Amino acid sequence: MLILRLLNVVAPAYFLCISLVTFVLQIFLFIPSMFRDPSTTPLFSPALLHGALFLFLSANALGNYILVIQNTPEDLGKGLNLGEGAEVVADWLDGSRSPGSALPSAHFCRLCARVTQRHDHHCFFTGNCIGSRNMRNFIMFCLYTSLACLDSLVAGMAYISAALSMSFANPLAFLTLLPHSISQFFSGVLLSSEMFVILMLYLWLGIGLACAGFCCHQMLLILRGQTRYQVRKGMVVRARPWRENLQEVFGKRWLLGLLIPVQNVGSDYRRQKEK
Repeated sequence: MLILRLLNVVAPAYFLCISLVTFVLQIFLFIPSMFRDPSTTPLFSPALLHGALFLFLSANALGNYILVIQNTPEDLGKGLNLGEGAEVVADWLDGSRSPGSALPSAHFCRLCARVTQRHDHHCFFTGNCIGSRNMRNFIMFCLYTSLACLDSLVAGMAYISAALSMSFANPLAFLTLLPHSISQFFSGVLLSSEMFVILMLYLWLGIGLACAGFCCHQMLLILRGQTRYQVRKGMVVRARPWRENLQEVFGKRWLLGLLIPVQNVGSDYRRQKEK
């Protein structure tokens, strides 16, 4: 339990550190290296377009990240007559006490110390539970984080290709880049800054693929009207059309939420709160 609480504090700091390093490398290293002659740079040059794309992806990733943290799931246990004392909490933890149909897919989170409805999972990188209030922002956060990492990967490969005069036309070139670079670094041929960028390439690849896979898996669950907690517990959900399942999470004005980080755009949850 202590390790989980420590991870819940360290993981967000780790993500913010990686985001800051990525932003600094893009703005001060990758994008300036694309300008061959700033005085003759056209308005729609590849460097400017890439810079605008990266800022768009970063703004959406960071904006949705903040909204995931702000939209904390409600503690439904406060409004329930669950009794008093630690025995009730223990019943929630081992699943022996559950309100059943009154609270479908409700779950008590050890780290957040709250009972949330439509609980999906606890995200350590945001330090928050993911539920009906922040599911859409969490999916957008994973999507734009994946795109920002893959964009940084391409820009970093272009920078390394120019700095080291090497080609990535051969698919094996990227796989052999790290061991070859380590040997060159310890022999004094490779600079520390170039070695750091090479290490970041593999980090961006790992984070980008992980976020993309997690986003796709989460979308499949949403289409089926399920949460990860329901799948893990083997709960049976009521079959509904996939369009209704998507609308419940993304709302009718889903395109606005896809382009800019906004909170619960036209979602069913928002309308229920207003009632």
